Amino acid sequence: MTGPNGAGPSGVDRGLTSYGDEGFSRFLRRAFLASSGFDADDLDRPVVGIADTSSDYTTCHREMPQLVESVKRGVLEAGGLPLVFPTMSLPEILLSPTSMLFRNLMAMETEELVRAQPMDAVVLLGGCDKTVPAQLMAAVSADIPAVQVVAGPMLTSSWQGQRLGACTDCRGMWARHRAGELDEAQIADVRSTLATTGGTCMVMGTASTMACVAEALGLSPAGTATAPAATGDRLRAGSAAGRLGVAAAKADLRPSALISEASLRNAVTVLMAIGGSTNAIIHLLAIAGRTGLELTLDDFDAIARRVPLLVDCKPSGSGYLEDLHRAGGVPVLMKTLEPLLDLSARTIEGGTLGDRLAGVEPAPSWQTTIRPLDEPLGPPRALAVLRGNLAPDGAVIKLSAATSELTVHEGPAVVFESPEDVTRRIDDPDLDVTPDSVLVLRNAGPVAAGMPEAGSFPIPKKLAQQGVRDMVRVSDARMSGTSYGTVVLHVAPEAAIGGPLALVEDGDVIRLDAAAGELTLLVPDDVLQRRRERWTPPPAPARGWRRLNAEHVLQAPQGADFDTLRPAIQGSVGAPTEGGEEE
Repeated sequence: MTGPNGAGPSGVDRGLTSYGDEGFSRFLRRAFLASSGFDADDLDRPVVGIADTSSDYTTCHREMPQLVESVKRGVLEAGGLPLVFPTMSLPEILLSPTSMLFRNLMAMETEELVRAQPMDAVVLLGGCDKTVPAQLMAAVSADIPAVQVVAGPMLTSSWQGQRLGACTDCRGMWARHRAGELDEAQIADVRSTLATTGGTCMVMGTASTMACVAEALGLSPAGTATAPAATGDRLRAGSAAGRLGVAAAKADLRPSALISEASLRNAVTVLMAIGGSTNAIIHLLAIAGRTGLELTLDDFDAIARRVPLLVDCKPSGSGYLEDLHRAGGVPVLMKTLEPLLDLSARTIEGGTLGDRLAGVEPAPSWQTTIRPLDEPLGPPRALAVLRGNLAPDGAVIKLSAATSELTVHEGPAVVFESPEDVTRRIDDPDLDVTPDSVLVLRNAGPVAAGMPEAGSFPIPKKLAQQGVRDMVRVSDARMSGTSYGTVVLHVAPEAAIGGPLALVEDGDVIRLDAAAGELTLLVPDDVLQRRRERWTPPPAPARGWRRLNAEHVLQAPQGADFDTLRPAIQGSVGAPTEGGEEE
């Protein structure tokens, strides 16, 4: 069997096992496939691999087996042969020290399995925070026709009449418990109501953000980002993806034809409009890096300054993903954003974004989840980029979830050497801290610690009990997309490689001016130079994946990908002007 337009072997003849005899390899392959019940008619069809990230450890993927079956149905309906294969799964909650440490490992494993196993296209089933970014990175690098499908969000529940859902409410309720407002019995009762169905967090955390971003990139079928995991809409999304997988295989529609300067700009535009997770900045930088296109923090900042916050969803708003789905999901949002988008970007359906949006009606008047451009939920710059002598290569802050009074702030540093140091000392009643202090966490970046979601570490208990709900926090770590607060993240270069964050001492004054995009350590240069001369780097990991990570991981502004996995830069995404044209 040959591929599209007669090019090369396809189907089960792709990538033959090396025995030194190609005829024997084909013969043996069919012999073993016969043991699975496949006949010659089956084996003459386009093969669509289905990457399955089901795992008892990844509770977000509880409904994945049903989704796999729906994708298989779609592949069969379109005349393809579905072959399911497992990949590693990255649970956000049940993985130590952080799932981000293993994102690149999953991307590598998925890429190699897609390359090594015979398939004409692949449908990638992910959901939990790092699974979708890893799969998109793998798809770009493997560059065979690929369709991304997400597990979908959970449905909301309630507690004492209050609507609840994971995981912004998890953090809010836990903060109330730490402040003494909820006792042990109450917080245990809350715990049983936060996550009551299968699916990912139903707020605009990283999982939901990346689902919307994947659709905006054109790699997920239209309208599939927001359907809750427990619904028929989610299963229909799976069968649609299966059919598209076959169509993409026949058309040889590869990620390299879909991910472009235009689609990346569109994805960043959607990210800003939804008030999405700061983690998406790192993941989009990594995905763009795999394409050879140059996407920078400056591009994010330029787009952020022209795109208002439109979606009312926690933590930037008050709603949940099921509300966004009922309002029309990403297609209706992108219809609202149409004047700011590049409609020439291609999509997995085979047409352009303009084709996708041609039949989409504007947001219905009865809903308040997707706001119009002229009546947004919030101003532009939901996510902002900061620079200064404390972050010469950049840092980010989620302004849409910050306390406005703290976005311009000056205060003395209280320094923590690691996430473990935070655990040891944050609740010490003798900690020298006031509400005006700037809490600094270092040695939590990509090299030092795999970049855990430790940046939104808790308010010191003695202050929380006094009613303090937010403080300026600065770190080289990440934070969950479900988090909120005035938290400066991704400070680069990180402390472990000698970034200025390594030189901060208790009592040093730090100035944050988010409006001006500045993060400044108010310490003279000569003092910093003397400190640098005394500084020594932390010891490197001794072996295994952590050592490979420390040796090869790039900094946050390069997406924290591995240096060995990025091609040479081919072109720049650049900042768009009105109508999607480059300046």
